[in-house]
Amino acid sequence: MVTRRLSAGLVAIALVASGLASCATATRIDAAGDVHALLIAIRDNDKAAFNAHVDRPALKRSIEARLMAEADKATDDPGLKVLGAIAAPYLADAANKALIQPATFRALAYQYGYRPDQPIPGQIAIAANLKALPDGRVCATKKKDGPCVLIFTREDGAWRLSGFEGDIADLRDRRR
Repeated sequence: MVTRRLSAGLVAIALVASGLASCATATRIDAAGDVHALLIAIRDNDKAAFNAHVDRPALKRSIEARLMAEADKATDDPGLKVLGAIAAPYLADAANKALIQPATFRALAYQYGYRPDQPIPGQIAIAANLKALPDGRVCATKKKDGPCVLIFTREDGAWRLSGFEGDIADLRDRRR
């Protein structure tokens, strides 16, 4: 009797785990279409399509937080840290205008295989580099099980770039 209950419990746990895994997979595949569209817009320098797939206010906040973290990490001097905290919002405003452009993200698109001289990766290939996050967002990694680089949030029926956790040096204007 105990063995039968234990077996039933294990089956129930396996079904729940399977359901959660398939839900995460469905989320990744769903997001992959919009991630793919964003990477094509970056590759083709299509500003309208790029803007349709970017949550500018959220991305600006994310970049501001990254700039503050970089400034904090760069020095032990409390005065310079305060100066960095004061300057970060202004730098983020400048970043909103200058950095949040297709050409700035081109180096990242190239790292995902979106180069003009290469075949375009498919939705399943993109989904393999996405991770479903516990809060419902997804992130793109450079390699399977790697750290998050680009964060996407579902908003108004589409997945939009809402965060950046990669190397700040990857954000550079890279015209064709």
